[in-house]
Amino acid sequence: MNDRPNDLKRIRPQIKKTITFSQISDDERFQNETLRPILKLQNPLLVAVFKNYIEKYKGVFYELSVEKRLAYIENALCKNQKFRNAVKGMIIGHFTVAEYEEYCSRSSALNKRMMQMVLTRLQSQIQLFDNPLSKTA
Repeated sequence: MNDRPNDLKRIRPQIKKTITFSQISDDERFQNETLRPILKLQNPLLVAVFKNYIEKYKGVFYELSVEKRLAYIENALCKNQKFRNAVKGMIIGHFTVAEYEEYCSRSSALNKRMMQMVLTRLQSQIQLFDNPLSKTA
């Protein structure tokens, strides 16, 4: 028996800090109930994918100042359509069919929220993207 919707929701981590009010917008509710848990679940993959992105572009990232590294992350998510679509796919692939249908009805606004959340998440973990070759044992 296919129980995909419940299986997907079951593997998502619980977000304790999320406070829901009856007056929040549909977009904010979707963000808190769907996007945040999926992003938390997918965080190790998002980090690995961005590390691969850095290597794919010959490690230029490692030569940048912290401020420019933050801008580099933003540029990767905003300007590189192929990378952006790959990241969106990693998130959308964890939607239930009902969530996907809801997403489709407001995809533009929800994509902005999703990419901003991914951007914030990657930038806040910038220390994970230090050059592995610069570490000496």
